[in-house]
Formats: sequence, structure tokens, C-alpha cells
Amino acid sequence: MSYELQTFIIAATPILELRGAIPIALFNYKLSVTSAFIFSVLGNIFPVIFILLFLEKVSLFLREKSKFFDKFFDWLFARTKRNHQGKYDRLKDLFLVVLVSIPLPVTGAWTGSLCAFLFGIPFKRAFPLISLGVVIAGVIVTLISLGIITLI
Repeated sequence: MSYELQTFIIAATPILELRGAIPIALFNYKLSVTSAFIFSVLGNIFPVIFILLFLEKVSLFLREKSKFFDKFFDWLFARTKRNHQGKYDRLKDLFLVVLVSIPLPVTGAWTGSLCAFLFGIPFKRAFPLISLGVVIAGVIVTLISLGIITLI
């Protein structure tokens, strides 16, 4: 499997996303900055399409079939809404961009997609906002990885 495809797959995962994919692509796979950035951003955006389109259907199906999933989704959705409702009310659409663009744990495209679902943001509005956040996060992570930006 090519390093580009591996980078894409790493970026698509819910934990690492592009925060992990870009440094791995640059330092382990020795990809160019451009390739690392492009494959990481595309990989991170890819699952957003499916999350936004199918999360409601999948969660309803699983809730009907399993008490475990019913309780899990109750917990997950309540926790996410509790943690982000105030910020969403204040920032509206900018909330998704900011949430996704900050390259820290429990932020990113997966969390942004979950929030878009919970706050009823339609696909046509949520997808471009989340994609913009992913691109900004990609720039930040790339600059940090290259040592151009340092964190204190």
C-alpha cells in the first residue's frame, strides 16, 4: 500500500485525523509537504460526507437493535451537546470552523460532524464549514510539524 494511501487512511481515523497523519507522512514516510498536506486533508474530509449523511440513520437503527447502543448514543449525544451548545449558540456557523480547525484532542472533523448532526445543521451548510476547518487545521499542523510555529 502506498504511503499516500496510508496517509489518507490515517487522516480518516477518528482519533488521529490529520493531526497524526501529517507528521507521520512527513517524518516516517518522507512524503513532500504538499503530498502530506493534500492526502491528509482529503483523508480527513472523506468520512465527513458519510457521517453527515448517515449518522442519524445508523444511530436510529442501532438504538432500535441494542440497549447498549441506545445508552451509548444517549451518553455521546448528551455529552457532546453539553460541551458545545454554548459555543454553538454564540458563534453559529463559525463554531464548526473553529472546532474543527483547532488541532487538539476531541476536536476535528469527526467531532465537528457529530456537532453538526446534533445541532441540526444541514449537510449543504455543514460540509463546507467542516472542510474549511480541516484545511485550516492542516495548515496549522503542517507549520507546527515543520517547526515554523512552536507551541509553548
